[in-house]
Amino acid sequence: MKKYIAELIGTFFLVLTIGCTGIAAPTGVIAPLAIGAVLMVMVYAGGHISGGHYNPAVTVGMWIRGRLETSDIAPYLIAQAAAAALAVLAVRFLRTPLPIAPIALKLGPAFVAELFFTFALVYVVLNTATAEGTSGNSFYGLAIGMTVMAGAFAVGDISGGAFNPAVALAITWLGISSWSNIWIYLLADFLGGALGAIVFNLINRPTQTTPIATEEPPYKTP
Repeated sequence: MKKYIAELIGTFFLVLTIGCTGIAAPTGVIAPLAIGAVLMVMVYAGGHISGGHYNPAVTVGMWIRGRLETSDIAPYLIAQAAAAALAVLAVRFLRTPLPIAPIALKLGPAFVAELFFTFALVYVVLNTATAEGTSGNSFYGLAIGMTVMAGAFAVGDISGGAFNPAVALAITWLGISSWSNIWIYLLADFLGGALGAIVFNLINRPTQTTPIATEEPPYKTP
């Protein structure tokens, strides 16, 4: 249960930060910096408990990598979705009533942007947090947060910079994106995460892919 609570807390603060910096934020607020920073600190805070996924695409990637039990997939996804819903309520309380115009997405560029940077995110997560060559490092949280920050700067104006199905649901609930766009995020993000894990496995050729025991740190290399 503790790992699901950790996932809920981390995902909540990630989505809360996205919502509060993306809707009527004060002048001078640089949303990608805040989002990358909160993801970094939450990964450091919860990585040793749950793996610090905070993202269904990362959860799928960890499962393909062999670092998550199949029985844990649904509870992780439920915790992440519940956290997104709770964060949406908090953002609405803190930032409403405010008019929000949904972002206009171009199908092709938005899909490719989400695919590329979700791939990059999962690829970085697996290589910095689960690879034998980086075992025991202290930089994985920074690397993960900086990947999201870079993606938000690079393609935030193209796709909204979700790279995360839970975030996609949240920005849709908030009205930042329309429901007609949700399939773009879900398909691109899950596909990007799966491809990131597949490429990781091809490059690293792990000799053991059995899930770790829940008592061990999730980022400890088997």
